[in-house]
Amino acid sequence: MNPWIAGGIALAVGMVLPLQALINARLGQTTSGSLFAAFMSFLVGTLALGAALLAARTRLPPMSALVQLPAWIWLGGLLGAAYILSATVLVTRLGAASLICLIVLGQLAGSLLLDHFGVLSTPRPADWMRILGALLVAAGALLVVRPWGAAAG
Repeated sequence: MNPWIAGGIALAVGMVLPLQALINARLGQTTSGSLFAAFMSFLVGTLALGAALLAARTRLPPMSALVQLPAWIWLGGLLGAAYILSATVLVTRLGAASLICLIVLGQLAGSLLLDHFGVLSTPRPADWMRILGALLVAAGALLVVRPWGAAAG
């Protein structure tokens, strides 16, 4: 895939993440709460992905192959659920921009560590340029979140 197209898709996905959190928060406010809203988000997403699997005629792996996978491989779903629930709860407390800035900062910090130590991939050292980039993102996040002005806001 062309890197410009891939980057554009990533940018578009990033632009709708705050909307997802806001929609889920509104669902939680108008129904049974954040946990229910996060569950419904995953349920609708699961149904959509199931339909996509059927439409693409994706061949599913046999159950015998799935049970042989290491237990940690299923953490992706748990981490996704934790993200959706956290975003649903926190977006009304922090605001969409602050929430996403803090999430991106956390993703960047975690990614630098995972890359540096080669966790589940080829190591990519956290050199001074990458660390400087992360510090600039941290500074930008602070300017958006402005924790020093939270009491006045």
